[in-house]
Amino acid sequence: MLSLKNIKVPVEFNGNLDEIIKKYLKVDLIDYKILKKSLDARSKHEFAYIYEFGVTIKNEDKYLSHNKNKNITKYQKKAYSFPKCGNKILNNRPIVVGLGPAGLFASYFLAKKGYKPIIFERGKALEERIKDVENFWRLGILNPNSNVQFGEGGAGTFSDGKLNTQAKDKEGRISEVLKIFVECGAPEEILYEKNPHIGTDNLRRVVKNLREKIRYYGGTIHYNSTLEDIIIKNEKLDSIVVNGKSFKTDVLVLAAGHSARDTFNMLYERKVNIISKPFAIGIRIVHSQNLINKCQYPTLYPNLPSASYKLTHNASGRGIYSFCMCPGGFVVNASSDNNTVLINGMSNYLRDSGFANSAIIVTVNENDFGHNPLDGLKYMENIEKRTFELTKGKIPIQRFKDYEKNIVSSNILDIQKFVKGSTKYIDINDIFPEYINSSLKEGINYFNSLIPGFNEGIILAPETRTSSPVRILRSVNLESNISGIYPCGEGSGYAGGITTSAVDGIKVAEEIAKKYSSML
Repeated sequence: MLSLKNIKVPVEFNGNLDEIIKKYLKVDLIDYKILKKSLDARSKHEFAYIYEFGVTIKNEDKYLSHNKNKNITKYQKKAYSFPKCGNKILNNRPIVVGLGPAGLFASYFLAKKGYKPIIFERGKALEERIKDVENFWRLGILNPNSNVQFGEGGAGTFSDGKLNTQAKDKEGRISEVLKIFVECGAPEEILYEKNPHIGTDNLRRVVKNLREKIRYYGGTIHYNSTLEDIIIKNEKLDSIVVNGKSFKTDVLVLAAGHSARDTFNMLYERKVNIISKPFAIGIRIVHSQNLINKCQYPTLYPNLPSASYKLTHNASGRGIYSFCMCPGGFVVNASSDNNTVLINGMSNYLRDSGFANSAIIVTVNENDFGHNPLDGLKYMENIEKRTFELTKGKIPIQRFKDYEKNIVSSNILDIQKFVKGSTKYIDINDIFPEYINSSLKEGINYFNSLIPGFNEGIILAPETRTSSPVRILRSVNLESNISGIYPCGEGSGYAGGITTSAVDGIKVAEEIAKKYSSML
């Protein structure tokens, strides 16, 4: 197969792509597929999609021998390969805690290779979890174990479903994750789009189908099952306690997610090596999607996707940046603990709510929250509790212009069109320390110079769980200081999104397989 790169196709083109390929190559095609696709909107006068195609023609080697076009080469890509299994005998089935992306993919590969994992998820199966979340948004009744943070699929199940990552993919793990997503019902375009996303609606279908694959290959899933303790003997894992019951195991894949504060506290007490790490907190800002489209697309063509943005600024040594931007999405109440409030962004696949939102967040470190490994957790929690005290569980909302003047807003229109959950007008300055407020104000006004009208937005708060505030240290073999415990995913401090979490789950499954023989 040939690789045909940097092929520009006008966005208004509605013919068959094979016509363009044949004209470029000047030969007939046997077959082609899209390898990469991105939108080039740099020119005000012409927007185009830039493609890379995989093309099959007759006599490819002969064609290449006469080819002088550097955009036409032999297609070469390393396929993913799972390592050969080791020889050490597993006395007990491996256990996976958490069914977010890391836990799902670790479980899938362990199950497929015959290790028969037992999976414990503190939340409910996805179908029941969705009902609990929607009930919370409608009535304000929180289930602490079944919400936007906890339950099958993890926190990403109520998000935009972004799959892009800056990570390199020399081993082919990212491509393998995307391929499995497609096998489980995701749109095929995620295999080649530069910034793939599937939306929370498609992601739910993927999670359910992946769950069934795990079961088919021999995995056992238990919902409503919380890890309460680990039993250690001679610095080695002996067993775990779930819902008051003990389970013997040689291997624990710890994929608990960044909101499992009780788990982190328990691990710290059991002398598992944990360190704090910097993170970021802030607000979400909402604009008309049309405003963002007009700024990002100087010429508006029909059928262009809802536009996004990525913004950064530095204020007195603090980074301020946009995070998890949701075109055509919603701001959602993402609380998972009683007497706390926090928010997140979510989009469906079509991104068609008419409103854009993004977190605007400010970096914090141990000089802000303390030097104890768990001080970052407490810092987050204090902000979330302070918000609850001010709003009685509702999402704070305010015009940014009023936030600048310490004025409580009123009469904001169309809130129900871009928010999932009840809101309350308060002065958001009362939530954060002054260094956060001043940084947010400086940053948003700077962003207004890049996107005119940006500082006319509506803000909601607080966005606190952008990443885990801790890292569970692990060796080159991905084990913690307690032999048999394999921390992985975003909660353990080794990933930052759906795809990288899934990849980290695969890495852990590989390390377990290298050491132990299959249980088949």
